Amino acid sequence: MLEPGLDVVFVGYNPSRLAWRTGHHYANPGNRFYHLLHDAGLTPRRFMPAECRDLLDLGIGLADLLHEWSPRADDFPRATYLAALPGFRRRLARAAPRAVMLNGIGIYRLVFDRSPAHLGRDADARLGSAAVFVAPSSSGLANGRTRERLAAYRELAGWLGVPGRNGADTRRDPTGEGRDGQGRKHD
Repeated sequence: MLEPGLDVVFVGYNPSRLAWRTGHHYANPGNRFYHLLHDAGLTPRRFMPAECRDLLDLGIGLADLLHEWSPRADDFPRATYLAALPGFRRRLARAAPRAVMLNGIGIYRLVFDRSPAHLGRDADARLGSAAVFVAPSSSGLANGRTRERLAAYRELAGWLGVPGRNGADTRRDPTGEGRDGQGRKHD
């Protein structure tokens, strides 16, 4: 789910079996992704996985590094993900979002060949022209990181200029210049 001009693209490893079967990103009931979007104020309500394509209307895209399903991301060797990176980078460059949220610390390690210095925005990293954010995976398999996840998503919402929480102004930037609701320009 990529298209030009998105505010943010959330990047996962690869689809789960349920996501692959249904065609809906983050479809496993234990995945916290849609809860995080709403709790951080990135969506005006909690979306269901079957509504994932409606996120495009809010300037939110979804992508996976690898287009093959597995029960767990670590079912594929690192080399498989690394081989998929050039194609992923090309797709992302064509979409040219303002920001990218890497949904998992391991994804950051794959993309940048290092661990992130901290969670949230990495001011020293770019993917094409996009600012880079990283959060612990929203997967139910990555327990114990709830506060850290939400803090990273809230930081993203603030950077995008989303005012407040829940009921946020989620309209896309009509100028296309990366300006938030107060007219401030983001790099």
